[in-house]
Amino acid sequence: MQPTRNRPFLSLAIASGKGGVGKTNVAVNLSVALARLGRNVMLFDADLGLANADLMLGLRPTKTLHDLVAGRVERLEDVLLPGPDGLLLVPSASGIGSMANLTPAEHLGLIRAFSSYDKPLDILVVDTAAGVHDSVTSFCKAVQQVFVVVCDEPASLTDAYALIKVLHQEHGVRRFRIICNMLRDIESGQRLMRKLSAVCANYLPDVVLETAAMIPMDDKLRLAVQRRQPVVSLYPGSPAGRVFNDLARRIDAARGGATDLGGIGFFVERLLQGA
Repeated sequence: MQPTRNRPFLSLAIASGKGGVGKTNVAVNLSVALARLGRNVMLFDADLGLANADLMLGLRPTKTLHDLVAGRVERLEDVLLPGPDGLLLVPSASGIGSMANLTPAEHLGLIRAFSSYDKPLDILVVDTAAGVHDSVTSFCKAVQQVFVVVCDEPASLTDAYALIKVLHQEHGVRRFRIICNMLRDIESGQRLMRKLSAVCANYLPDVVLETAAMIPMDDKLRLAVQRRQPVVSLYPGSPAGRVFNDLARRIDAARGGATDLGGIGFFVERLLQGA
């Protein structure tokens, strides 16, 4: 697969140390915001076994990644769902434990399905599971940028550090972009970043942290979730909507400085190495 308009292909993962921090909401809204810029975007719901990106987009898949892995369908196109503004969703399966524990053969089949996809694609967003699992580390190693979502509570901070530590010490990931979510105010986000930066500076001195975004608590975001629509589509001028759109513009602008021109093949190669 080749990126469009001769611009570099970008792959990024949205991860978190624990559940309940709004990770999938971030992944969904960022993906739609990027698609609204006119980019060809694919959102891969890689929370294998506890998938819900389709719910947040108001979509109802008839086939999921589980059907692909089980051999009931053969191509990635057979499970892709069209979403808002041209976004493509790869829906995973919810409540099927086997999806969270793929065999090596099933993992390779999944990789082959992605590598055979030959439609234009600019950006791949991978919504990983929460925590530190083999699938999480595999996907985070395979992408070009890792975003870690945290919120202003001790468990979130502790678990985010644990995720960063494992990805750095065991898998060589050095640079992380931090998204502070559900903030009461900007000051709480700044304090959160100072705490995380301080502990990483003490124990992981080679790690580089960057503040990617500070997303406020927003009633419009809650309403959008209830209506199963992205806030960037329903309320783009809301405080959270503006932050997502600004982050998408910055990610897209920086994409011109990326080095990979091989499309999704780069992502697939890295997954193969991990497998």
